Amino acid sequence: MKKTLGKLLFCFCFLIFSACSEKKSSVDVDVLVVGGGASGVAAGIQSARLGVNTLIIEETPWLGGMLTSAGVSAVDGNYRLPAGIWGEFQSKLADYYGGLDSLKTGWVSNVLFEPSVGNRILCQMAEAEKNLSIYFNTKWEKVEKKDDVWYVTVSKSDGSKEIVSSRVLIDATELGDIAKECGVAYDLGMESKALTKEDVAPDSANNIIQDLTYVAILKDYGVDVTIPKPENYHPEEFACACENSYCQTPKEPDRVWSKDMMITYGKLPNNKYMINWPIEGNDYYLNLVDMSREERDKALQDAKDYTMRFVYFIQKGLGYNTLGLADDEYPTADKLPFIPYHRESRRIHGLVRFDLNHIMNPYSQEDPLYRTSIAVGDYPVDHHHTRYRGPEELPNLYFHPIPSYGLPLGVMIPKDIDDLIVAEKSISVSNIANGTTRLQPVVLQIGQAAGVLAALSVKQNKDIDEIAVRDVQDVILNAKGYLLPYLDVPVSDDRFTAYQRVGATGILKGVGKNVEWSNQTWLRADTVLLSSELSGLYEFYPSVKSNIDMQVAKGVTTQNFMNLVSEIAQVEGKKMDTDFGKVWKDCGLNTWNPNSEIIRGDAAVIIDKVLDPFHAKQINIKGEVIQ
Repeated sequence: MKKTLGKLLFCFCFLIFSACSEKKSSVDVDVLVVGGGASGVAAGIQSARLGVNTLIIEETPWLGGMLTSAGVSAVDGNYRLPAGIWGEFQSKLADYYGGLDSLKTGWVSNVLFEPSVGNRILCQMAEAEKNLSIYFNTKWEKVEKKDDVWYVTVSKSDGSKEIVSSRVLIDATELGDIAKECGVAYDLGMESKALTKEDVAPDSANNIIQDLTYVAILKDYGVDVTIPKPENYHPEEFACACENSYCQTPKEPDRVWSKDMMITYGKLPNNKYMINWPIEGNDYYLNLVDMSREERDKALQDAKDYTMRFVYFIQKGLGYNTLGLADDEYPTADKLPFIPYHRESRRIHGLVRFDLNHIMNPYSQEDPLYRTSIAVGDYPVDHHHTRYRGPEELPNLYFHPIPSYGLPLGVMIPKDIDDLIVAEKSISVSNIANGTTRLQPVVLQIGQAAGVLAALSVKQNKDIDEIAVRDVQDVILNAKGYLLPYLDVPVSDDRFTAYQRVGATGILKGVGKNVEWSNQTWLRADTVLLSSELSGLYEFYPSVKSNIDMQVAKGVTTQNFMNLVSEIAQVEGKKMDTDFGKVWKDCGLNTWNPNSEIIRGDAAVIIDKVLDPFHAKQINIKGEVIQ
């Protein structure tokens, strides 16, 4: 396998009219990331942090994609799971605005911010990485692979073209365009219930995708700034977006909010408002995924016009005439975001396929994919289909409740194309599962994992699918990322990695649940370990004979548990002191009492410290133990 070498000149990010500018660099890199959106910037930063020469090419002058360039600056979910780069970004926002509570300006999210500020922070994070360069205002035109090297022809804003060569290629485009260009098989639209076995999937497959949205960021000017009446404006289009005199027959009678609730839904700091309203608002049905770039631009003008009609409705129909498009956010002629908010894209055929069943019942699936997790999510399955006008009957997936979940590594790796990683929303998931994996914190984590995988491929000189799952997970844990979404202990706690590693073996299994609007998973670290819960230990170490009755849910004494661990250690050829009290102390646990019942958290620490099953037994991409 050929490993390319090259010299990279560093590209600094800085703000000009709240945008990052470009600096030219070399065109021979180890990792090329196409797309500087949510996953792309995270992939580039993480790859560079591992010492690998990395280049991001981005079509707009900003970083962050849906978080910034599309204006969806109200983060959905993972507030209690500040994993990796997502956690860093959240922390920097809090520092900028004066604390986490200062981010709770609207009621749709606990993390709201001005898009330009988000872009600035991401640029600063990227600038800090000496191994990372960025081409802004740059489009890809052609992708080829020769002798294990990718060659991507790019076109810059000045009309010049360059060919970028790289060892590993990451598709972080909004719609999976690179994957398609490389010949990766993919799905678009809804799969049938017969195919996915998801009970909420439609009976028949279709090509319907979620509505997209051209977001508007409004600002309170304090004076009347009503725009001229847009062409083809009819207030009936938005009549029941909220309570008002136009609303007579709402499509969703249970979700007709007051106009003040509607406008403060996405209230941002500094008297700005994110207009991304799903209830007869500016969601817009448009399936442009397989269109050409030119066809997309033309079609998207209709979505922009639709949003401007909604802005006029807000100003004229609802009386918010002091709210107008912010003049200090986007340096665009129309003051709208650079790109629309795409909720759905192509979904590749990966080495594994993640669906709703893996989320709802991770431990009862044929493949234990939870063992391979590299990201976590806790947002409900949320699909937007209110603006679709076809005859099909679509499933009702408005905040479909789920437990929180771990996302497996294999969703990013295409089945038949080597040295390509697919990120953003184009990963190998079902249409239903995409309704939760598409959210910003999850996509940031997907990008970070893609950066880890790419960098390890370069450093180990191996194909993508040859990289050990545990190697990727180790880097993610070291970067304060989550493998599984346990709420028992924060990432700053000394026990965090032990819980994560033991959970990722399945020896101790978490319990997921939905509590009103909250989707959770707990290791139940502070509860007594029951004999009936030891099945995971025997599944992982089948050569050890059980001498504990697992048919009875009875508390396991510390002495009996340590006897069992000692037996496993002997079978596995691991050294363990016969003085259990000393072992207990060496693991940093409290007073040794052989007759007390052991709690699950202490058991996890002992298993991790003494047996180290996470590293001792490798797993394949499907989560199976490699014998």
